Amino acid sequence: QVQLLESGGGLVQAGASLRLSCTASGDTFDYTMGWFRQVPGKRREFVAAISRTAQYTDFADSVKGRFTISRDNPQYTVYLQMNNLKPEDTAVYYCAAHHSGYFAYRNGYDYWGQGTQVTVSS
Repeated sequence: QVQLLESGGGLVQAGASLRLSCTASGDTFDYTMGWFRQVPGKRREFVAAISRTAQYTDFADSVKGRFTISRDNPQYTVYLQMNNLKPEDTAVYYCAAHHSGYFAYRNGYDYWGQGTQVTVSS
C-alpha cells in the first residue's frame, strides 16, 4: 500500500509555470508514476508518466513540449514541471502509482492521490 500526496497547485496567469510535486509514503518507490487531470463533468485524462528508472517517459499530445516529468527516487517524489500554461490546462491534477515500474503506462494505475487544483486565467 502506498499513499500519495500532491502539492504545488495554484492560480496562475496564462504563460506562467508551475511545478507539481507528489511524495509517496510506503516501503518502496518502485512504481511507474503518472500524472492525470480532471475537469468537472469530464473523464480523468492522462497527462504524463515516468518509469521507475526514468528510462521511459510519455506525455499527452496536449502537453508535449510544455510539460516535463521527473523523479527523485531517494526522496520518493515525482515532479510535473508545467510551462507556458494555458487556460485549458485548468483542472485537478492527480498523481498515481502503477505497480509495474517498467514502462511509462497510460492506464492501469493502482494508487491515487487526492489531487491538487491548477487554475490558469486568461
